[in-house]
Amino acid sequence: MALIHGKKLIIVFLLILETSTYQAMSRTLLEDSIAGRYQQWMAKYGRNYEDDAEKEKRFKIFKDNVEYIDKVNNEGNRTYKLSVNEFADLTTEEFIATRTGYKISSQPSSPKTSFRYENLTEIPMTMDWREKGAVTPIKNQEQCGCCWAFSAVAAVEGVTQIKNGNKISLSEQQLVDCVEGSNGCNGGLMDYAFEYIIQNQGLASEENYPYQAMDGTCDQQMASNIVAQISSYEDVPSNNEEALLQAVANHPVSVAIEGSSPDFKSYSSGVFTGECGTNLDHAVTVIGYGMSDDGTKYWLIKNSWGTTWGESGYMRIQRDTGAPEGVCGIAKKPSYPVA
Repeated sequence: MALIHGKKLIIVFLLILETSTYQAMSRTLLEDSIAGRYQQWMAKYGRNYEDDAEKEKRFKIFKDNVEYIDKVNNEGNRTYKLSVNEFADLTTEEFIATRTGYKISSQPSSPKTSFRYENLTEIPMTMDWREKGAVTPIKNQEQCGCCWAFSAVAAVEGVTQIKNGNKISLSEQQLVDCVEGSNGCNGGLMDYAFEYIIQNQGLASEENYPYQAMDGTCDQQMASNIVAQISSYEDVPSNNEEALLQAVANHPVSVAIEGSSPDFKSYSSGVFTGECGTNLDHAVTVIGYGMSDDGTKYWLIKNSWGTTWGESGYMRIQRDTGAPEGVCGIAKKPSYPVA
């Protein structure tokens, strides 16, 4: 009897040992797999770290991000997909500091004007300002928290083309260097950018005042070489997606969103429905709207994180969810320039 009991204990022990060994091997294989993906990712994005300690630190962050991305995609219960993009070695805090940059002002800066589109009733079912030539190619703010400048410029580029037919890439660096009230690569507001463009009587081209991805001193000579002008700017009524629709039916619109969540950071394709809150920290430009094959309504946004993020630099984000502020707070603080 004791012999049989002893054999059972040995069998149980061996099963536990085998299971533990299998789990350890699985973890090792997973580590090896992620390590291989890390090497490929480094080669793809040209990552070089100052020493082995930094490389190991970045690998741990990469591993956590990849495991989360794989988990979300494997669950298959979202209307969008994530991917391992160039931000995969950044913590959330690092990402917010370098890739966002919308700063809420404690002082109201918008003019007190009525909303010019409030009585607009004939609204197209879909709109894509790219198809109408009012959107310049995707740009990249790089490691400078000046999304606000890119959002404002994209809106000005849009109204300029719509008014006179000239599609010109305009200067974000001029706004980074010259806008008072904003803090360049440390954040700012689109409305301050619009105010500056009005006061300066226009904006220079990207070619004449090129982007440097860092703070600089305002170059008055380059800033005076004007190629586009606006006469004023207006805020869309807050927390009103219908009003935002009325505006976007006429031209691109600058908006603020919460763009720092893991899902937003790693978005790759599909209609984004969250996860995100409404703490506004990033700025983009709404360049259209539409409806997916399954009937989901969406906004089409132009981002400033290069073409490797999202759908070649763009995102479709759900609209008309019933929440007044919209997904990621997109309807909280929209505004647009008037050419």
